[in-house]
Amino acid sequence: MVFSSNLFLFMFLPLTLLLYYNPFCTGRKFRNVLLLLVSLVFYAWGEPFFVWLMVLSILCGWQVGLRLEGERQAGRRRLWLFLGAAFHLGMLFVFKYLTFAAQQLGILLQEDFSAIQLALPIGISFFTFQLLSYLLDVYYGKAPAQRNVLNLGLYIALFPQLIAGPIVRYADIEQEILHRQETRQDFTDGMIRFSYGLAKKVLLANYMAVIAMNTRLMAAQEPLSVTAAWLGAIAYTLQIYFDFSGYSDMAIGLGQMFGFHFRENFNYPYISRSVTEFWRRWHISLSSWFRDYVYIPLGGNRCSRGRLVLNLFIVWSLTGFWHGANWTFLLWGLIYFVLLVLEKFTGFAERLGLFGHVYTLLAVIMAWVVFQFPDLGQSVSYLGMMWGVAGNPLFDGMAAHFLMSGWLVWLMGLVFSLPLYPWVAKNWRLWQPVAEPCIAAALFLLSVIATVAGNYNPFIYFNF
Repeated sequence: MVFSSNLFLFMFLPLTLLLYYNPFCTGRKFRNVLLLLVSLVFYAWGEPFFVWLMVLSILCGWQVGLRLEGERQAGRRRLWLFLGAAFHLGMLFVFKYLTFAAQQLGILLQEDFSAIQLALPIGISFFTFQLLSYLLDVYYGKAPAQRNVLNLGLYIALFPQLIAGPIVRYADIEQEILHRQETRQDFTDGMIRFSYGLAKKVLLANYMAVIAMNTRLMAAQEPLSVTAAWLGAIAYTLQIYFDFSGYSDMAIGLGQMFGFHFRENFNYPYISRSVTEFWRRWHISLSSWFRDYVYIPLGGNRCSRGRLVLNLFIVWSLTGFWHGANWTFLLWGLIYFVLLVLEKFTGFAERLGLFGHVYTLLAVIMAWVVFQFPDLGQSVSYLGMMWGVAGNPLFDGMAAHFLMSGWLVWLMGLVFSLPLYPWVAKNWRLWQPVAEPCIAAALFLLSVIATVAGNYNPFIYFNF
């Protein structure tokens, strides 16, 4: 079920809010059970077969968490952590990577393993990482084990962040599961945040998706002009930002409407002056997860240079493969590994000053080209068109059409990828009580009109 769909906007969400806030549903336990049930319905609507996988993962995480807290012997606690992590990572490997591994083994052995084709359960990467963070937080004493399996199930299955994040840490909302307070201000702020996220997805990301898709399809048939190729790459760069940050905004807003407060997942990443800064601002919940649960336990940067390089290599290889079972995702992760190592050891990005913005944007845009194509040859070919090495013209009618037909959306995309809203909010605080709800209502209405008139367009990160 997609947040920007008619089914969610006009049936699921209103019905859930009516049930949750009705006068007869006042107890915390009752509301938690209700949220868990509607969240399971939300997931089962799109994945009726795989809902059992999530339930099984919750039950395993619950039991292992209790064992981790109950055991006093260090060796047995490590064993339980290993077993819990092996179970969850094993499930992730089977359903996300086994088909790819079988294909590569078939190529190596010249055998046919095409019969091994497993569907990818939506959101498995996100709820697996949340369960792993729960077990690790309990193991390191950062949070107590959850004794009520229904409360742990709510943490994992809570529908606002279930499908595409942000990756919520158990320690962050452990108290809110039982002791949150729903307020009118939180509900209003949540509705406004949801409306902004919906507008990002429907009014900006979906339009950019059409340009990005058209340029990919046309590039497969004949060389694009340099300008058209760059416009396609920039369109995908804006699409994936507004698509994913829009989902995160909607998830944070929905959580706030039910009394939960999730951490921010994006902080205007395209204003970064270095790749290092970019990854402090992009998909913050994922980069911080790898930092806290992989990079620091490996030794972080408190080690020799050689070990530091190895640590970064492991983290960025895993980051690439986390996004999907494909060599292009691994290459995408390794591109950032190389750039981060160069920045860390040479400090060249800091010396670029304002030109650091140009360098970072160029690196990010070209990395997204590698990311979006399933085949490395297609990525290389498209990059060649962008830099004119394919003998393609500088400008053509397609580029003119892309620029002229949607100039307003291009302008909005560029403006709203900048921190305009925080600047306005800081300098004109008086505008917020009246103007902000009105702007949010207008954006919601425009988004609904576009949703009713448009086609089904799922979020990019549903694939990961």
